[in-house]
Amino acid sequence: MSDCVFCAIVAGDLPADIVLDEPDFMAFLDRRPVFKGHVLLVPRTHVVTLPDLPAELRDGFLGAAQRLATAMVDGLGAQGSFIAMNNIVSQSVPHLHCHVVPRTKGDGLRGFFWPRRKYGDGESAAYADLVRKALA
Repeated sequence: MSDCVFCAIVAGDLPADIVLDEPDFMAFLDRRPVFKGHVLLVPRTHVVTLPDLPAELRDGFLGAAQRLATAMVDGLGAQGSFIAMNNIVSQSVPHLHCHVVPRTKGDGLRGFFWPRRKYGDGESAAYADLVRKALA
């Protein structure tokens, strides 16, 4: 889809800190992370919501999210992770994406208020490298 930012990232037309690049899925760092290392998992094909995801991609999508959740702990030293998807309401980009956010007890995340942070110069590449290494 020509006006979809995630499709442009998948196509290589927009830069992103890619941590997972597979035939059906891609994952990259969120530019405005809840916590540093926050990843967005997307199907390569343009799918708007989870109910639109073809059945043959469901297991692979969940499997990739599971591996990313493990990478939050193994690669970033998080104690766990927060996994979330919005469908239409609060979906800032109309392309299915799963948020995989590193969590640590006492990190301050409360309910559905997601404070956003910024990466310093070169910091996003370092976080992406840590997640990629944990996935390898």
